[in-house]
Amino acid sequence: MAPRWYRDLDPNGRRAFASTYAAFSMDAMNIQLYSFILPVLLTLWQLSPSAGGLLATVTLVASAAGGWLAGMLSDRLGRVRVLKATILWMALSTMACGLAQSYEQLLVARIVQGVGFGAEWAVGAVFMGEIAAAATRGRLVGTAQSAWAVGWGLAALSATFATALLPAEPGWRAAFFLSLPAAGAIFLVRRRLEESPTFLAACPAGSGPRAQDWHRIFARPLRGNTLRGSLLAIGTHGGYWALATWWPTMLKLERGMTTAQAATHMAMLVGGSLAGYAIGAALSDRIGRRGTLALFAAGGIVTVLLATELPLSDDALLALGAPLGLFAMGLYSAIGPVLNELYPTRLRGSGLGFCYNVGRGVAGLAPFAVGGSIATHGIAHSIGIYVSVAYVLVLVAALLLRETRGMELVAA
Repeated sequence: MAPRWYRDLDPNGRRAFASTYAAFSMDAMNIQLYSFILPVLLTLWQLSPSAGGLLATVTLVASAAGGWLAGMLSDRLGRVRVLKATILWMALSTMACGLAQSYEQLLVARIVQGVGFGAEWAVGAVFMGEIAAAATRGRLVGTAQSAWAVGWGLAALSATFATALLPAEPGWRAAFFLSLPAAGAIFLVRRRLEESPTFLAACPAGSGPRAQDWHRIFARPLRGNTLRGSLLAIGTHGGYWALATWWPTMLKLERGMTTAQAATHMAMLVGGSLAGYAIGAALSDRIGRRGTLALFAAGGIVTVLLATELPLSDDALLALGAPLGLFAMGLYSAIGPVLNELYPTRLRGSGLGFCYNVGRGVAGLAPFAVGGSIATHGIAHSIGIYVSVAYVLVLVAALLLRETRGMELVAA
């Protein structure tokens, strides 16, 4: 039997969820491909760790601009119109990554890709929050967010097979073209989508707030929400990206694992993240958003310190992979509903787009910082430092936020 949150949806809502889940999976795959081909590029192009980290950082910083701009546009033009454009943007920019002939060209392509990535996730998260019932919003939005784990797994499989079946040079490029058919199918589905009833009720003529009204997210009484939401997003994204960008490289270069061994460790991480999304989504509706955020942040700190600071065997590290993924990604099940519930409908795209993506942009410094620390501290120790600090920020944000579980999204 389908879960309650799915049964609550009308046919348009079900199409919206399916297309968003598929788009999130595709985008996650395209973005995460880089972390799996990074070991290849470090050798093939003779890159320094700092240069490798910069390619991850610029994508996340660019996503901040893309997410905020797309959020504002979605308040003006509607969620669906923007989402039709974002899926095409992501497909073309990902193809450009695979065609890059130099480090500089790949850097530019990753910046353009980051803009589309931030746009897709910001507007998609708002759209999912608005089609969900108040009582099950955490589960619906959390389930949509779990598409990241699916894309993460697809990225691992795509990169592993592409580089194993082909020589290194065409292999890493081929991986960036595998999602193009899916992008075309998602675009066709989105041509049939209708706007969320919440958005239409707030903007009956399809016109959102005036262009200059976006700054209201920094005015009283929303300014505090924006600051707390941004802090939450910085911590959540910072912990994940420091881990996800460098973990495959740490397994191969620091622990000397083969491609197959590293793939097994990443499978445990991805499997744990899928469980984290499900558990985090259920808990955010049951015990509240704040309690769920605090629980997962504390668990993430303990687990990452165990995994990076102790002299563990490969088997022990493998066993910690599942809880590490669970706590890192379970946070995302709560952050989506929280940011939806901090803003009125007319400013929801602008507010969520700013917090979620400026958080991601600031967090984008984490991969670069880890890369710059490797020569002094090593990869594992550097990961442990930055992930722990990031999750402390989540704990602080959880203490400062007000509880929003069960809130109705009014047409205001």
